[in-house]
Amino acid sequence: MTLWFVFALMTSAAVFAVLWPLGRGQRPQRGGTEAAVYKDQLAEIERDAAAGLIGPPEAEAARVEISRRLLAADDAERELPVSSNVRLRRAVAVIALAGVPVLALAFYLPLGSPKLPDFPLAERARAVDATQPLDNLVAQVEAHLEKNPTDGRGWTVLAPVLAKLGRFDDSVRAYRNAITYGGDNAARHADLGEALMAAAGGVVTAEAKAEFERAVALNADEVKASFFLGLSAEQDGRAAEATSIWRAMLAKAPPDAPWRPLVQAALARVGSAPGAPVLSDDTITAAKDMTETDRSAMIRGMVERLAGRLKQNGGDVEGWLRLVRAYMVMGDRDKAKSALDEARQAVATDAERLRALNEGLKNLGLDG
Repeated sequence: MTLWFVFALMTSAAVFAVLWPLGRGQRPQRGGTEAAVYKDQLAEIERDAAAGLIGPPEAEAARVEISRRLLAADDAERELPVSSNVRLRRAVAVIALAGVPVLALAFYLPLGSPKLPDFPLAERARAVDATQPLDNLVAQVEAHLEKNPTDGRGWTVLAPVLAKLGRFDDSVRAYRNAITYGGDNAARHADLGEALMAAAGGVVTAEAKAEFERAVALNADEVKASFFLGLSAEQDGRAAEATSIWRAMLAKAPPDAPWRPLVQAALARVGSAPGAPVLSDDTITAAKDMTETDRSAMIRGMVERLAGRLKQNGGDVEGWLRLVRAYMVMGDRDKAKSALDEARQAVATDAERLRALNEGLKNLGLDG
């Protein structure tokens, strides 16, 4: 009987510890947010780039990654809790204090086994591993989905976890299944486009762009998709289009939107992102009236001429990086890999150029 009395006291203490804040007034939340950290990081990158502490390729890659994280943090933002009635909260606390033990006993008496002998700790640890690594948990979900491939909710939960683990190709497949079996919506298409972009090393490929366009078609206010469509235009050298997209976002955004500094920073750099455009401004202007087929043919022709020039002058590191990036944007990863090998051979005897080439390739998501 003494043991039960001790258990009752311990339960009461635990309930009081949990419910005590309910009896106090709500204090306004203060402090920074994850989005604020990313804004500071963007500002720091701009300062370092302006001071020449980091190179243009590193600055560009860092901006893209921090931009992606800021958008993800924006999706996770929640409104601050509102104050509730203090008397009501105290009444709930009292009811919970009495109700939790009663409810626990109601379940334990018919289902529990108070006379069950002791179960050694070592055997319990072997029977149930409560600290499984994330990889094991993911493997369990994947095994479940192999048996239940139409579980849309399972694919929806798994997809972002795979992306965080760096398994971008698997994440792409999971997002596609989430759309197929879990329903079609703008957020899922935007997430799929982001996964495709991550798999391409930060380049908005034609496939990723198509997903962002689907997201915007379903919801014109989809922030992530709109931003990356602007980034796609910037990477392709269409500065005017990128500017138009991002200005339209700012025009519709509330004054306190956490992603406003991100878009403003993008507008400040648009048209001057190092290594992004493959075409000159005059060529881009001339291409506006072309059909998509003619425009693609013209771009491929210019890329091939760039490749031919680099065969004659292999010491142009920035040229090699533009060529590799152009192939990746066009979705031709085999040619990108081939150009990578040629570039390394061309600068193999120059340690400084080889280092710059490897750093630039890392920023493109390739093994430096």
